Amino acid sequence: MTYNFDPDGWYENERAFLEHQRSQGKITNKEFRDGLDRLDKKYSDMWARLDGSYQLPGSNSRGK
Repeated sequence: MTYNFDPDGWYENERAFLEHQRSQGKITNKEFRDGLDRLDKKYSDMWARLDGSYQLPGSNSRGK
């Protein structure tokens, strides 16, 4: 299975949604900033987990 996930695209979509909510008056500027803080934290945490490699549980780097 191929898993193609674009973290930058995800971030931009989420940020655009927050901006849309604010422009429609559905959230306040403070709620927007708080949402942006949460989004930035999720984005940072996501990049920390995406190290570019996948290993099956119980496997090691020598392929045994």
